[in-house]
Amino acid sequence: MTPPAPTAYTLRRAREESDLQACFQVRKDVFVAEQRVPEDIEYDAHDATAAHVLAIAADGTALGTGRLLHGADAAAKTGGDLAVGSLGRLAVTREARGLGVGAALVRAIEDQARELGLTAVDLHAQTHALGFYERLGYVAYGPEFPDAGIPHRAMRRDLGTV
Repeated sequence: MTPPAPTAYTLRRAREESDLQACFQVRKDVFVAEQRVPEDIEYDAHDATAAHVLAIAADGTALGTGRLLHGADAAAKTGGDLAVGSLGRLAVTREARGLGVGAALVRAIEDQARELGLTAVDLHAQTHALGFYERLGYVAYGPEFPDAGIPHRAMRRDLGTV
């Protein structure tokens, strides 16, 4: 059996309402439906001010999303350091997993952080995904903690490194 051909996709910052709705639908499919995260905690006030990134297939299908919190919105997740952004809500549809979409989204979010003048990006990784983020240059710190009933660890990447 031959593996499926790679799907061509593009990444863009979600600015239009239709793009934001696509981001929210991917999150609903992945976090709410697959991982059973309660819908009332999946969406928050930070969605209005975050920089959202969207991966779109050539046919217009949303493949993945992630968001970057910055400034005061990120402070609670970054130890109060306003020069550090907070990557979160990274989700890739089941159909797009294994195509490099997740790594491309992380890099696009890091690019957004650089454009905002940030020096590092923090994230709260589900423990099963630590290896994925480590391969992208993130380093875990602090103890494991639960978020939405799922074990997580804090991680950081200095944007001065390539």
